[in-house]
Amino acid sequence: MSGDLSDETVVARIIGAAARHARRCALSETGHLAAVTEIAGLAGGRADLLVQGAGIAAGFHCGRADEARYLRAAQLCIEAGADTGQVHRWAEEGRRRAAITWQQASPPGSGPLGGLTPCG
Repeated sequence: MSGDLSDETVVARIIGAAARHARRCALSETGHLAAVTEIAGLAGGRADLLVQGAGIAAGFHCGRADEARYLRAAQLCIEAGADTGQVHRWAEEGRRRAAITWQQASPPGSGPLGGLTPCG
């Protein structure tokens, strides 16, 4: 599926599909298999893109109200074939991106944690 798409676009699609499937706390066996198959297909055999999706999703949403959903999404990426040796590195990247996003979205000292980065 990746074809001519950039790696970042493919990772965004992986995260989106995983998050969509992770809306429910428990998937049926058939639903779980469909989710993992779809996510693996989006990655086109690239375990590196799956781990980026898993880590960025988990790291970006760490400490937020939707954290559990994105941890389930990350688990689906792992089950789809992510290289688990790089999950922590990509989770740190997700936390870094979240910090930048939150810093741009609110003035210093505002927000739920007084401007502190969660899970960092």
